[in-house]
Amino acid sequence: MEIAFYAGSFDPFTNGHLHVVENTTRIFDKVIIGIGDNPDKKRRFDKDLMKSTIEDVLKNRELNNVEVICYNNITVDTAKENNATFLVRGVRNGMDYQFEENMASINEEVAGIDTIYIRAGKLGNISSSMVMELYQNGKDVSKYLPEEVMRIIK
Repeated sequence: MEIAFYAGSFDPFTNGHLHVVENTTRIFDKVIIGIGDNPDKKRRFDKDLMKSTIEDVLKNRELNNVEVICYNNITVDTAKENNATFLVRGVRNGMDYQFEENMASINEEVAGIDTIYIRAGKLGNISSSMVMELYQNGKDVSKYLPEEVMRIIK
């Protein structure tokens, strides 16, 4: 069984993230979304709340081969513990690719797990942080977020 591990803070989970998950489900038998902590960012949403919201997004779209977990250790260790055969990373642009390629090299060296990249799609030009900045400044962000996520940010 081929298992993909898609890690991120998902704070919040965007339509770009959903695009990556949808494409990943067509490639792998199982996809695990791992909600981790980014030490460089303060969380806006509780991980358990985001986990249940992402589960609602998946259920409503009948993405039945996806599991959502929360974790606190390093990504490659959690991926290995969950028998992942690949890490999946969404890539928005060339800068993302440069950063992700450096991480992929380290992850492969440290844990022997390879990384595949999936384009974030037509909304790949926006990040979770940018969505929240727009929202906090009174802008409509409904096209960037699944409706289930919109409900929790209001």
